[in-house]
Amino acid sequence: MSKKQHFLNKKLGWSLDERDPKFIESLMPLFGFLYQYYFQVQTTGWDNIPPQQKVLFVGSHNGGLAAPDMVMMMYDWFRRFGVEKPIYGLMHPKAWQVSQPIAQLAAKAGAIIAHPRMAYTALRSGASVLVYPGGAEDVFRPNYLRNKIYLAGRQGFIKLALRENVPIVPVISWGAHDTLIVLADCYKIVHQLHEWGMPWLFGIDPEVFPIYLGLPWGLAIGPLPNIPLPVPIYTRVCPPIVFERYGREAASDRYYINECYELVVSQMQQELDNLIKLTANTNSL
Repeated sequence: MSKKQHFLNKKLGWSLDERDPKFIESLMPLFGFLYQYYFQVQTTGWDNIPPQQKVLFVGSHNGGLAAPDMVMMMYDWFRRFGVEKPIYGLMHPKAWQVSQPIAQLAAKAGAIIAHPRMAYTALRSGASVLVYPGGAEDVFRPNYLRNKIYLAGRQGFIKLALRENVPIVPVISWGAHDTLIVLADCYKIVHQLHEWGMPWLFGIDPEVFPIYLGLPWGLAIGPLPNIPLPVPIYTRVCPPIVFERYGREAASDRYYINECYELVVSQMQQELDNLIKLTANTNSL
């Protein structure tokens, strides 16, 4: 990567002004086709969002780098509130380093770098924010964990909600993790090879190194981009979670933060279990 490319990639994602409603509008027909025909998305709970109130959406990632449930969730937002109503998605800093063209497209769609400064800036601008704390470990979790909420123990979003006094709205989905089949994660082995001298591709530690079955590779080794299989996706916007205490003092209380984190994970898991049961019962009729 050249110094110029590195500078541009570093700069991308550090401004709210990169979001382009016209660009998002141009994507709506494609997203609409995927939503209605390819994934046949069924969604509930959008009435749980408080009117005219900014919120912090917290989701569990599914389906490899394509993350189709996240894309469909964003499409739901745009078709309900319009492309002009701002929402920003936090994207892992390493994702901005891989490809400048992809990073530019992500920024135009509303992605910002997953850094506390940008998260606070977005919320203070009056916008809502979408975060998937589990990141790569979540999106490539093995298939046997597809029905589990996994946020990787990351609690920065709790501090964000407490400091900015915003409710957390969990967003969950089922089905998207079957758009590829993650067999295992061999990151520990690959990391050991790296310590023995094997360089990382693009010089970036991927944090995961899955083995998965999916398109277009058949059998893929490593966090390669994927084309999601046309599997039905079910999504739900859950009722807001409002904590007992907010403010800087609450956001500095390690035990309280952990308590809030466990509450969010527990409620998200309960909502996911209910969604799975409801979907299974509906499909059996």
